[in-house]
Amino acid sequence: MSIAVYNTLTRQKEPLQPVTPGKVGIYLCGPTVYKPSHIGHAVGPIIFDAIKRYLVFRGFQVTWVVNITDVDDKLIVEAARQGTSTVELAERITADYLRAMKTLHVDGVDLMPKASEHIGDIVAIIQRLVERGVAYVSGGDVYFDVTRDADYGKLSNRRTDEQEGQRDLQSGEKRNPGDFALWKAAKPDEPKEVRFDSPWGSGRPGWHIECSAMAMRYLGETFDIHGGGLDLVFPHHENEIAQSESCTGKPFAKYWLHNGLTRFNTKKVAKSDADPEMQAALVKMTLHNLLAVYPGELIRFFVLSTHYRRPIEYSEAEIESKRKGLDTFYRTFERVERLCRASPYTQAGAPQSGGNGAVQAGKGVASATLASACEEQAAEFLRAMDDDFNTAGAIAALFEYAGAINRHIEQEKLETVGPEAGKHDALTATAGLIALARTIGLFLEPPERTTAGTDGTADKAMQVLIMVRQHLRKKKDFETADLIRNLLAEHKITLEDRPDGTVWRCE
Repeated sequence: MSIAVYNTLTRQKEPLQPVTPGKVGIYLCGPTVYKPSHIGHAVGPIIFDAIKRYLVFRGFQVTWVVNITDVDDKLIVEAARQGTSTVELAERITADYLRAMKTLHVDGVDLMPKASEHIGDIVAIIQRLVERGVAYVSGGDVYFDVTRDADYGKLSNRRTDEQEGQRDLQSGEKRNPGDFALWKAAKPDEPKEVRFDSPWGSGRPGWHIECSAMAMRYLGETFDIHGGGLDLVFPHHENEIAQSESCTGKPFAKYWLHNGLTRFNTKKVAKSDADPEMQAALVKMTLHNLLAVYPGELIRFFVLSTHYRRPIEYSEAEIESKRKGLDTFYRTFERVERLCRASPYTQAGAPQSGGNGAVQAGKGVASATLASACEEQAAEFLRAMDDDFNTAGAIAALFEYAGAINRHIEQEKLETVGPEAGKHDALTATAGLIALARTIGLFLEPPERTTAGTDGTADKAMQVLIMVRQHLRKKKDFETADLIRNLLAEHKITLEDRPDGTVWRCE
């Protein structure tokens, strides 16, 4: 089987054929660390973490680079507003971002370079561009001349004059409206920590050149995959291509993968990010605040439940909907653990690959019916992931896989008098499901149960309530028994009556 990816550059799916066979280099545009990251900033890292995990599973050696933009106009403005230095602000926001990534199980990043630490690489590229006549100096600034790049606009399919009014703020004269800054001369009122020496005087790099320098520094002049949000296609990625390829004379990135944007479902559509309502909504949706309310695995599951190229509709209702889906798996795992007295999490290892990349998901399962279902859904999982990393399709296969396990439990009556062999099959199949899901970073560890106190006080109290309810049912006082269930449900505590007893869980 081969992996196909949708390439924004060619606007079609192509087989993934790395520059160096067996190795894949990925560069993902990281955060500009001037304000706390919100849910939208987690989408790219979660997606590409899943992509890296899957590529490693498929046998590739992957190097994944995510940059930190710590030299930027927005940082200067925000630091001044807060009365702090750009260095302190950048370090504080970066630390917050990294804590969130850890909670989201985004742990596959190999390198996280900072723009401020690569000024030498940036200056060297700009010098080459000036020497080649595709960049020019004006008033201490250095600009890229878009008219000197014959195929400028090939990624976004936009004209050069459509770049006016974008993020760069220029002080010198430009030859063409679409020319963009490679180097910005320092202004008298700017802090010393954002002033760097260069052949053109004190200043700092433009936004676009930072990524070109860091990508080429760690992945080479031509590498495999460049990722980022759809909003970065123009001007950022377009300008990266122009300056990088004009510098080296070689293709920059072979494949361009862009994730859809996050749509925030607010009661009123805000006019812009500066709108007070949107600002309040974004504060609520910062990763710090979200992860104080929702488990990291739920946020990851929420993101991966949509194909990466499609927009993600964020709302509390959508998150709760995905929570119910995730609970389907948790209930299955708990059910199997209760039956087998062994955790499928600890039984699960890496999926065993058979010929041509097929996963032997049914290996060790004696039941022909269950083994066949495991193999079928594992194959569906792989087909989805091989087709442009379709995590939504892969998760759909995992749901079917879990359904097959539950049918096996019921058909074999494992919760009453079922044979031990049947229980072994359920445990083995469930471990296989978890191992498969781990190739995209799900079910790496059991979820934390919500309890009051470190001694399991809540669980002890719930067991008492369950016993009282069972006593009421034996006395045929179903009205009071149902009242207990309904009152608990109002507090998002669910009771599940099973042949082997009643279990409870918090939503």
